[in-house]
Amino acid sequence: MVTVVLNGIMIAATTHAIMLHEEGYKARAYIPREEVIGTLKRTTRTTHCPFKGDATYYDVIVSGETIADAAWSYDAPFDEMAAIEGHVAFDDRFDISVG
Repeated sequence: MVTVVLNGIMIAATTHAIMLHEEGYKARAYIPREEVIGTLKRTTRTTHCPFKGDATYYDVIVSGETIADAAWSYDAPFDEMAAIEGHVAFDDRFDISVG
């Protein structure tokens, strides 16, 4: 089970997360977008990863508070990373537990 919590509020909980381990980075849990409990609002921010493709970012809205560009996903990842399509990852402002 992977859970994502902010200030004691559950944002996501799933048994379907994909754990991505990239050299030089901490492991990230990619959670199916439909299993996110919190509200995601797409922003204009994008970045490019040479291994995964182009990322789109989301504000996360929790109890009326907006956490800017706090989550991201790959809508059309490279073939080698196709499994993370439709999944979202959260940044370090969230408490993410894997267990």
